[in-house]
Amino acid sequence: MKLFLAIVLIAAVSAKEFAVTQNIIDEINSSGASWTAGHNKFSNMTVDEVKALMGTRTGYAAKASTLRKNHFQSYVTANLPTNYDWRDNTDCKSVHNILNQEQCGSCWAFGATEALSDRLCIQSGGKVSVQLAPQQLVSCDHTCRWLVECDQGCNGGIPIVAWDFMQKTGVPSDTCYPYTSGGGDSGECKAKCTDGSDKKMFKAKSHYTVSSSDEAIKTEILTNGPVEGAFSVYKDFMSYTGGVYVHKTGAKLGGHAIRILGWGNEGGVDYWLCANSWGPSWGLKGAFKIKTGDCGMNDDVVAGMADV
Repeated sequence: MKLFLAIVLIAAVSAKEFAVTQNIIDEINSSGASWTAGHNKFSNMTVDEVKALMGTRTGYAAKASTLRKNHFQSYVTANLPTNYDWRDNTDCKSVHNILNQEQCGSCWAFGATEALSDRLCIQSGGKVSVQLAPQQLVSCDHTCRWLVECDQGCNGGIPIVAWDFMQKTGVPSDTCYPYTSGGGDSGECKAKCTDGSDKKMFKAKSHYTVSSSDEAIKTEILTNGPVEGAFSVYKDFMSYTGGVYVHKTGAKLGGHAIRILGWGNEGGVDYWLCANSWGPSWGLKGAFKIKTGDCGMNDDVVAGMADV
């Protein structure tokens, strides 16, 4: 009986599909790809476990543009720089560090609040420097659009809908309402700060989708600050350690939202420079580069002006 149980246990462990595998690492690193793969914080996590992080429903920026007529006028600035990192060109770069959504599908909330945090600082001339609380969106934003699609905390959300909520309701600082959903529980919406004081809400003045051309997205970032983007994550992305990511192998795991900080060209490959919400130990100290347009990166870019 003990032998039988041991065999069953071994079979169960063997049946697990891990998010980072040596086979994928070897395949990427021997292929001459524009990026490198390696073991990281996800090496001991299963595919099912990392899928829980992919909480963004993609494809809704274009839908919002069509149904709500809020598509941003895609003006383009002449003489865009070849390389641009917003963090090197602003006094607001210390608004917040790389954050960690942990085991909650709240990337949509992190991308939204981080981008608005940046824009509040930029558009106030540095007078409003605050890290906004993703927990407000995770616990309190149950906004629904198109009858059936709603923001659902750790079970996922839609970036353009999150921006709608930030315009109408606003979000407090992370100090007021710190993140507590890392274990996967969205939590109940709290009417006051954790210390019992009233929430001071910071809002977006507007929200819109950004035209999908490289030039329009670059112009938006250069003119108004970082934007929220979303893309399809494939299994090989989980093993990213550096370079310009281009999808090579592995099944789709889900949709993921991030903050786009800038762009560049490396080895002849145009890329977006993005801040992730998986903590500073992953990727390029929490950031990554991805080929422009790859995995739908240009199709779900949203933003808004800050209410200052």
